[in-house]
Amino acid sequence: MNRIDQRFADLKAAARVALVPYVTAGHPQPDATVAILHAAVAAGADLVELGMPFSDVMADGPVIQNAHERALAQGTGLEQVLDMVRDFRREDSDTPIILMGYANPIERRGAGRFAREAAEAGVDGLLIVDCPADEADELQGLLKAQGIHQIFLVAPTTTEHRLNHAARLAGGFVYYVSIKGVTGAASLDVESLAPMIKRVRARINLPVAVGFGIREPAQAAAVSATADAVVIGSALVDRLDGCSSVEEAVATVRDFLAPVREAMDNSAPVSIEDTARVT
Repeated sequence: MNRIDQRFADLKAAARVALVPYVTAGHPQPDATVAILHAAVAAGADLVELGMPFSDVMADGPVIQNAHERALAQGTGLEQVLDMVRDFRREDSDTPIILMGYANPIERRGAGRFAREAAEAGVDGLLIVDCPADEADELQGLLKAQGIHQIFLVAPTTTEHRLNHAARLAGGFVYYVSIKGVTGAASLDVESLAPMIKRVRARINLPVAVGFGIREPAQAAAVSATADAVVIGSALVDRLDGCSSVEEAVATVRDFLAPVREAMDNSAPVSIEDTARVT
């Protein structure tokens, strides 16, 4: 069983919502990335999204754009990202890792080769921002053959056509983009989430993770009342940007994520049945 499926099954049994932090590989410095991943898990992360540095991160705001630029300037490419996953797996064989990024580096490497190497390294999921479900059949087939789930983004503006394609191809979970715009651009409207999550669940029988716009523990707790997972990225990446050592980065991850985890654990989850009654 894919680690993502196993983790969500375990979380469901424990009535617990997943915390999914995002960090950019190679930021703030390449030798800190693996330690950052371990620190995130120690602080309560259930899955981890690892950004693959790219020069044209069109869906991301200034904070993550800067992180990608710094990582690239320090020599972090796809080869290094896969090496980081391999290093992480030497000590952690259980925590799911989702690579997040853009299609160009994968196409340059060759999608089939990438899928094989990612599986060998220990990757569990792939989220490609500029590869919507209705254009993903070939890549999804290559990933599926290697046991890797392709994660798809859906948003308030996603059409029924694309929701249906995502329902056919998606694995692991669905990433619901809670705001219009790029990462870090605005705060989310928590009250609008329940009917939108209801819409996604009506089409796709997978856990729903909510991301974009979540910056603090109270927001994460509010989102966890209706979602299956909370993704938090720009706020963490922004704090890591000022770290000048591995030790400082590890402490930053711990100090930021631990209160988020605590707030989520202390929130009262709402059942899918309750969510479905919200109109």
